Amino acid sequence: MSRQTNSCRVAVNVATLWTAPDSPGGLDQQAIQAPARVREWLGSLNYEGRIALYDRNAVQTQALYGTQVTVLEESGEWVRIAVPCQPTAKDERGYPGWVPRVQLVSEAEYVKLAEEVAPNRKVVHSLPKACVTSPTAWVYVDPNTPQLEVSFVTEFPLLGETGEWLHVLTPHGVRLLRSDDAVVLAADSNLGFPDGEEILAAAKKFLDLPYLWGGMSAFGYDCSGFAYSMHRAFGIIIPRDASEQAIQGRLVNQDQLMPGDLLVFAYQEGKGSVHHVGFYAGEGQMLHSPKTGKNIELIPLAGTIYERELCAARRYWQ
Repeated sequence: MSRQTNSCRVAVNVATLWTAPDSPGGLDQQAIQAPARVREWLGSLNYEGRIALYDRNAVQTQALYGTQVTVLEESGEWVRIAVPCQPTAKDERGYPGWVPRVQLVSEAEYVKLAEEVAPNRKVVHSLPKACVTSPTAWVYVDPNTPQLEVSFVTEFPLLGETGEWLHVLTPHGVRLLRSDDAVVLAADSNLGFPDGEEILAAAKKFLDLPYLWGGMSAFGYDCSGFAYSMHRAFGIIIPRDASEQAIQGRLVNQDQLMPGDLLVFAYQEGKGSVHHVGFYAGEGQMLHSPKTGKNIELIPLAGTIYERELCAARRYWQ
């Protein structure tokens, strides 16, 4: 086993970070291929298959196409990585987990691709970016050849625009993205300073999406992944896990709640450990990704277990 600290890029639409190389079960083989067959994988999992991801402590988190990650160590055909854009107390370098080597490309290879197509702008990070705003979008080889379905908030360096198409840099070279599926931003900018209503509006795009333990994409979110990703859409980076989302941001009194605030829930009627997070949606309602077997939903808090377990509220958008 070797230990390294070099960077790579995720080279599949969604890379699942596993707890260990032997964590994937027989039903998970489609998730560890390249390309990852995420829709097919999730479509093949019944309730027992999905709950097993939690019960076996199999999945840690996920990372989207093109995300820069840090290689921590290697073991055979598997690589342990950290995701710097997903803050966690587990590792100061980013959220850690194991992925198959075939789902990564080296940063050196990625930068070489950028230099070949944009020789006067050799630093990838200096390029404008296209951020996917549709729930999912297709990346095309050419206008008639879709190649890969990518998730909400996937980001690409932008090389140019032609009519309805954005020319973007991917880990597989230059590809096309429909302009109406993304927003174009300067390299060092985001969508500005949103209010909670804007974050909530983005979150409502995913009503009825099935919950996925460890999920960080529009193919399935867990509760904290949902909260993280909706903030990420506006350039706001918050902790990956609910337990840390509960102690950062601005503490909000429950009589001063505003739409877009995060509601935090704990066992023992709010006095135990944190186990869940959702968005306050106004008028006593919550928008959240509940648990395995359920879908993202908008519900009233009154009379529910969540009303009894509510322990705090945090605001990250103001």
